[in-house]
Amino acid sequence: MQLQAIAFDADDTLWHNETIFSMTQRKFFDMLATYCDREEVERRLYETEVRNLNVFGYGVKGFTLAMFETAIEVTEGRIPAHDIQRLIDFARDMLEAPVELLPGVERVVATLANRFPLLIITKGDLFDQETKIARSGLASYFRHIEVVSEKTPDAYRTILQQHGIAPQHFLMVGNSLRSDILPVLDIGGYAVHIPYHITWQHEQAAPPTHPRFAELEDIRELPRWLNQQGARFIAQPTQHKERSNA
Repeated sequence: MQLQAIAFDADDTLWHNETIFSMTQRKFFDMLATYCDREEVERRLYETEVRNLNVFGYGVKGFTLAMFETAIEVTEGRIPAHDIQRLIDFARDMLEAPVELLPGVERVVATLANRFPLLIITKGDLFDQETKIARSGLASYFRHIEVVSEKTPDAYRTILQQHGIAPQHFLMVGNSLRSDILPVLDIGGYAVHIPYHITWQHEQAAPPTHPRFAELEDIRELPRWLNQQGARFIAQPTQHKERSNA
């Protein structure tokens, strides 16, 4: 395995995130319990989130707008002002929640940063993601940080091209099969799936059978797995430019 770079997803790969959404959803369901049963609210919220992804994108702000829209629909416009304020408070609490690293993350990242150029490739609200990365204390280990609106094969190709990384010498590590694994395998890269104990329904997919794919139970297994694969760093080829006669 010859690698020019290793990239990590951020949310639920480096630090806890979905647990914060899950906790907020429970409070939201409780708030609307007098209007509608939990299963119906949960279904409507998910449908609204997915329907709005192309407009509001991923992250806390898009999720909050989906809660507003769902609450208005479920209550037929009768949601009181104090509950609107509660939704705003929910969003503020989410955005200001401490960044809690997953066990062993900093040690693994620090170890690998001495062997390979590291990147973060994440999606969501730019301001929120940049803030979390800064507060995580991990930013100095990464050569490049990329926040994209969606993780598609074309999005990965663009990032790799910008940084002179060949897909066949690239490894992506993440918790989402849909976003972190399948698109990277599609472009010819390596992908390591490290499941998180909660996965948003929209990010779920069937694990692939692929020679460049592996699944680990814990990020702390990653350095040993790389050693087992004989992973080593190869430098980017030097690009020679002809001198202009102008």
